[in-house]
Amino acid sequence: MSKIINYVKDSYDELVHKVSWPTMSELTNSTMVVFVASLIIALIIFFMDIVTGVHPTLMWKGLLGYLYSMMA
Repeated sequence: MSKIINYVKDSYDELVHKVSWPTMSELTNSTMVVFVASLIIALIIFFMDIVTGVHPTLMWKGLLGYLYSMMA
């Protein structure tokens, strides 16, 4: 039982005294970077989906499907 108590005490000591927690401004900046990167990746995937027309239930077959149908 003493090992568990020492483990909890050491864990608390490390979290309170040894971990460097980010400031609110650093946390806000990091959050904005992740948000913008996620938005950019989502837009890239959205436009790739429009170009290729991978959604099978829509009548839209994508720009590539339109170009292929013009060639045939």
